[in-house]
Amino acid sequence: MSSSVQRKRIRKSPADRRAEIVDAAATVALTEGLESITLRRIAEQLDVRPGLISHYFPAVEDLVAEAFGSAATAELDRLIPPDRPEGSPTDHLARFFAHATGEAYDDISRLWINARHLSRYRPVLRDRVGAQEAAWRGRLESLIREGVERGEFRTDDPYVTTIQILVVVDGLGAHANTDTTGRPAAVTRMAVTTAERELGLRDGTLAPVPTRADAPADSAAPTD
Repeated sequence: MSSSVQRKRIRKSPADRRAEIVDAAATVALTEGLESITLRRIAEQLDVRPGLISHYFPAVEDLVAEAFGSAATAELDRLIPPDRPEGSPTDHLARFFAHATGEAYDDISRLWINARHLSRYRPVLRDRVGAQEAAWRGRLESLIREGVERGEFRTDDPYVTTIQILVVVDGLGAHANTDTTGRPAAVTRMAVTTAERELGLRDGTLAPVPTRADAPADSAAPTD
């Protein structure tokens, strides 16, 4: 009698299986790059036969586009939730900058760099990149318009201001593959500074600027 135990496979609905494949591909995209998405690689990730992946995605280009869209949408929902919790537009915009800058954002920045490069040669991916860019513009513009309506922000054209902010965010993110440890603080804060200037906010509203009062006690000037 064989002592081996066969693993029980759970049959999933087509929708659940497709979502599982896209999630796996999105993970590979973020950690290894969009070029690493192949039917065989995703099959290995899920421990299934490549034929199962091709059943849902006969063309790998469709899976690449879906993976990018899934990862980009998930990040957008984290940065600017479609159904925002309590808080003012200023609070939510500050939260956006807190999450959209620094090392924590580097993975998604690399993915955007990767997708924009490959989209030059891949029409399906190019369409998805365009759709995601529109989604990000729309979500941020909606937040800015809400702030204008509430009297928190001041701008004559929320759409233009939105593009200005995203251009700076993208510009800073373009260096995700390089060493930026020597980057001056003024450069690191460029996206925040741009937003504060274009929205009529005082310096430090969206990302507090350290002052002498914030300095550690042992760094204070000696007293007589």
